[in-house]
Amino acid sequence: MTNPMRPGTGRETPGLPTPPTGWPIGSYGTYAEAQKAVDYLSDENFSVQDVTIVGVDLMQVERVLGRLTWGKVIGGGIVSGAWLGLFFGLLVSLVVTGNAIVPLLFGLVGGIVFGVISTSIPYAATKGQRDFASTMQLVAGRYDVICDPKSAEKARDLLARTSI
Repeated sequence: MTNPMRPGTGRETPGLPTPPTGWPIGSYGTYAEAQKAVDYLSDENFSVQDVTIVGVDLMQVERVLGRLTWGKVIGGGIVSGAWLGLFFGLLVSLVVTGNAIVPLLFGLVGGIVFGVISTSIPYAATKGQRDFASTMQLVAGRYDVICDPKSAEKARDLLARTSI
């Protein structure tokens, strides 16, 4: 009996991550530069389906956006809840007979209450341990462009003509 999960059987599970293969044709400090290199190859009618951009030395970067206060938390809950409530109120007003403004108002008020509660409870649970807003990004130390060996030499020659 063969194992369908074993590599080399021709029956690998689709969607599982696999390491990239190929020969390096360029290395860049930013993703934009690597993307520009691949775009240049495309402009030169190179078969870019043989090319892969690989982020190397990955880092998780948290960029702090600003300080969180109760006012900002509650204000954000009001705004997001109001939009959600108006949306649901609009949906209900499409299917009920009578005055369409009543479902919109109920949706607005209910959304605001829900928004304030759903933002205040998690913020209160931090007990002041995380009084800032931030975003997370996955960033690489460098970006290598690799290519299928059968066309890597041609790609390397094309990229040598650029100033990227």
